[in-house]
Amino acid sequence: MSDSDELDLFREMMADVSPLQQDKVESRHKHQVSEAHLARRLAAQTLTESDPDYLSIDHAEMLKPDDMIEFKRDGVQEGVFRKLRLGKYEIQGRLDLHRKTLQQARDEVLNFLKQCQRMDIRTVIIVHGKGERSNPPALMKSFVASWLTQISDVMGFHSALRQHGGTGALYVMLKKSQERKLDNRERHQRRQR
Repeated sequence: MSDSDELDLFREMMADVSPLQQDKVESRHKHQVSEAHLARRLAAQTLTESDPDYLSIDHAEMLKPDDMIEFKRDGVQEGVFRKLRLGKYEIQGRLDLHRKTLQQARDEVLNFLKQCQRMDIRTVIIVHGKGERSNPPALMKSFVASWLTQISDVMGFHSALRQHGGTGALYVMLKKSQERKLDNRERHQRRQR
């Protein structure tokens, strides 16, 4: 059967078919991008490119002074997170946020984490306090937890052990620097030879 025969056959079979009047579905709800959504989108920035204003000082999910906090990004191994939770990594840096305003604390958290990355520091502790006497309670704690989840270079965090501040402090694990990743890759390749 030739191409022209096939075309004739197709036209003959479709002779009684009428075209649809409309083949598109109208959306009743236009997707509106909220300010919070834009802030989360901007939060995907790394620490090296970040502007402190993308971390809100207006709203955070409020926690209680004695709440345990934990957060782990996808891709972080359970064993690595368990060691962080149990305080088994060497604490290479410490930031204390007592007696700071929210804006000061936000700026200090970002500057501290940026400096840690430049110095190739991966595990730090941030002391935010329980906030039992603040109004509302646990204000700083709530905002620090919210900010850390928005910073893409933070791989995970967990409330500290009692001797390191308990629920008034967080162990924080930062992403490996590109140089450290390359070193690990080269070391593993040498082992396989």
